[in-house]
Amino acid sequence: MANRDSKRAPRGRAGRMQGGRGSGRTNKAAVRLWGRHAVEAALKNPDRVHRKLWATREGIESLDGELPADFPLEYASPADLGRLVSKDAPHQGLVLECEPLDDRFLDEVLDADPARPLVVLDQVTDPHNIGAVLRSAAAFNACAIVTQDRHSPLESGVVAKSASGALELVPWVRVVNLARALEEIAEAGYWRIGLAGEAETTLAAALPVGPVALVLGAEGEGMRHNITEHCDSLARLPISEAMESLNVSNAAAVALYAVATRG
Repeated sequence: MANRDSKRAPRGRAGRMQGGRGSGRTNKAAVRLWGRHAVEAALKNPDRVHRKLWATREGIESLDGELPADFPLEYASPADLGRLVSKDAPHQGLVLECEPLDDRFLDEVLDADPARPLVVLDQVTDPHNIGAVLRSAAAFNACAIVTQDRHSPLESGVVAKSASGALELVPWVRVVNLARALEEIAEAGYWRIGLAGEAETTLAAALPVGPVALVLGAEGEGMRHNITEHCDSLARLPISEAMESLNVSNAAAVALYAVATRG
């Protein structure tokens, strides 16, 4: 098995000056979250700045814990809540308006427990997929997900609902240059495994002993050539020939399980 401890190098704030810093394209507008799990997780997150909660009485009763007496709460009917969010959004009687989370940086997450994997997504633009990957990342104790700023969606209610609370738990690092970020990830001692259906080696055989960064591309297009070139190895999931591929969020879940159960 490969081990990347020998590649570890001292890092100051290089991650913020090269690939590891977001472009500054932060969603400054308020974010509206909806659904019990997303809203409840945001209410429990001390890093969230809350503006206002609209809710039905049943929605408030479904929450775990009580709101502070001075919390900005307005009771509303289900129909009124439906007008605050996208059409047919399953708000479950809860709509929370809050500030977007602060930017997270790559150098902040690269010193995590080596047993915790890192998930890198190349051009995954569907907010449902981003949310589902965040949920799997939380379930399998990943240290963060990394996306390229201009090729991924902004924080939103759809992402939060799909993440089922994990948006508040897993750092989401947005970088300007994904290839440079992968270089910094390698310098931190991670073995970068790109998931590709055409690879000869299975993921189980490719997994190293030390830190792992799983790199996944968008469904259909897969990883860009430059991103593939920045992987240490390519591996495939041993799926049946009856199916050409898995959805990226499903592939991420399977790959994270493999990392969590490696010998």
